[in-house]
Amino acid sequence: MDINLGVNMGNLKQLNQLSPQDQKLARKFEKVDYGWIVMSIGMAIGAGIVLLPVQIGVMGIWVFLGSALIGYPAMYFFQKLFINTLAHSKTCQDYPSILNDYLGHHWGIIPGILYFIMLIIWAFIYALTITNDSASYLVSFGVTSTYLSDNPLYSLCLLSALVWIASSKEKFLFAVSGSMAVIVLFIVAVMGVLLIPLWNLEAITQIPDWSTLWMNIIITLPFTLTSILFIQSLSPMVISYRSHFKSTEVARYKAIRSMNIAFIILFCVVFFFAISFTFAIKQEQAFAAQAQNISALAIIAQYYPGNWATYAGVLIDIFAVVTSFFGVFLGLREALMGLLRHLTKSYLQQELTDKKLQQGATLFVIVLCWLVTLSDWSILKLASLSGPIFGLVGCLIPAYLVFKIDDLKPYRTITTYFIVFTGILLCVSPLLHFTQ
Repeated sequence: MDINLGVNMGNLKQLNQLSPQDQKLARKFEKVDYGWIVMSIGMAIGAGIVLLPVQIGVMGIWVFLGSALIGYPAMYFFQKLFINTLAHSKTCQDYPSILNDYLGHHWGIIPGILYFIMLIIWAFIYALTITNDSASYLVSFGVTSTYLSDNPLYSLCLLSALVWIASSKEKFLFAVSGSMAVIVLFIVAVMGVLLIPLWNLEAITQIPDWSTLWMNIIITLPFTLTSILFIQSLSPMVISYRSHFKSTEVARYKAIRSMNIAFIILFCVVFFFAISFTFAIKQEQAFAAQAQNISALAIIAQYYPGNWATYAGVLIDIFAVVTSFFGVFLGLREALMGLLRHLTKSYLQQELTDKKLQQGATLFVIVLCWLVTLSDWSILKLASLSGPIFGLVGCLIPAYLVFKIDDLKPYRTITTYFIVFTGILLCVSPLLHFTQ
């Protein structure tokens, strides 16, 4: 099958430089291409899409449009640059190994540390969202008269049950993750349409003064990016294509094409969903969601019980947030097992069995997430903490490679400076958020 969807001019120029045989190979659309597009969409769909409408509702439509004008193009450019730096490496194994290849030993530990911190942050976000949203739904549907999230046992039992499901059904979750990603994206698009009758153009408020507008745009930038970000899938995607094809250029072309298609689909659906949601809820409702520390989907259920959009929101919460929690938990557990294995071997001079390591890591994650739900930290402020991580891994480190390594000189373009600018904004964002 020959498909050119998602091929921009730069990619087309790259294609024309290939031999006729490689061109034919690159143009061919195969099962592996479909797989990586679906995987990328699945990586992007999560808490970002349910937190973004609350942030937009609080900040206003003009702030979102400003952050979208910076964030979405920057995200496209830095993900493309990320692919190029990966594909150009002589030994394409994993991102830490590639950093070691480019810059020498010890550099590879940086993304590992940042990835571990990111997993902890998002484990907290998902634990809080699931606990507070589920309690809000139970009240909205008349099952309970009080919010069970105020009861410490509720969050402990809920998190323990979810961790048990993730641990015992790990293979099943991986098998159905692709299908669930497509289902969630479809439901998000449907919900955007279902919200149209609820639109209220009062959301189009007066443009704030420039200093306030810029500060709020920077604060909102991490939320805009995480709504469709799938940089986590790019490294394994490039490695997969490099293992399938002898030509580095064919692998690069296919990776960029898959990224383009996933980006276009996600942008169209999520941008429409965010705009539709913004017009459907009033600013005071967004402030209520912020105060109750719940997602936009749960606030819709409070104000429009029985509406089809409410049921769509519940499905999105189940498929997107709960399944994303499963993925983050499994990743965090593996990272903790590696850390515990290293600590016990280095300091206790003994090696624990994998079963004991897994039990210890699982218990640690449950207790840590439970304590966070008891503290009821602000979900929006926690989400902003991921900004510097994406700024470093997605923007500043790849840009540093481009300016440091002579072999990457062709990528020193004006878009690279734009990527650096965005990376700096992402690093500054939580500072502004916490001091606002």
